[in-house]
Amino acid sequence: MKKQTTDYYGNNREEVAILLPLEIKSILDIGCGQGAFLKLIKDKTGAETWGVEMMPTLSETAKKNVDNLLIGKIEDLLDLIPNNYFDCITFNDVLEHVLEPTEVLRLIKPKLRIDGVIIASIPNVRYISNLYELLIKKDWEYKDSGILDSTHFRFFTQKSMKRMFENAGYKLLKQDGINATASWKFKFLNFISIGFFSDTKYTQFVCKASKK
Repeated sequence: MKKQTTDYYGNNREEVAILLPLEIKSILDIGCGQGAFLKLIKDKTGAETWGVEMMPTLSETAKKNVDNLLIGKIEDLLDLIPNNYFDCITFNDVLEHVLEPTEVLRLIKPKLRIDGVIIASIPNVRYISNLYELLIKKDWEYKDSGILDSTHFRFFTQKSMKRMFENAGYKLLKQDGINATASWKFKFLNFISIGFFSDTKYTQFVCKASKK
């Protein structure tokens, strides 16, 4: 959920970082922003860090935080990225901004080591506040940030995230909900549905996938 502020691009995404493999020697972050996430990983693991960022305005800060920084669309930079090199490739709230996310996942696959993993944080369109807007207020209003960020091309449920990875030739190893709500709307809805709406608690899901 691409919030268009400096705070967003400087977010180190600790809630995602704790889900990465404990020992990694190389990591590629697609949509790395100012590189705060990669700096956190570097400080924790000593891994070699690579970042791809579309916005040149973020590059000066990112250069200080990332070992190897590439500016542009990932589809245009593939030849500059080594094959069979990365233990981990990350997409922190990026795939929803891509016209063909399944194709991007296919294209990036050769860059992973044989035992490497993809880790992706993806907004959950079934998040309770979004459902409330849709089902109760009967509205679908695009906004500056959040689930209905006006720059989102794609929207995902927990199930469709899994399908995307499978269609791209990956095996989904794990899927964890993050940034859960404490909203009474969720608690009430989940209670009366005997847990049917448990997935609506989470703003995002983090998916961990490997090559098939």
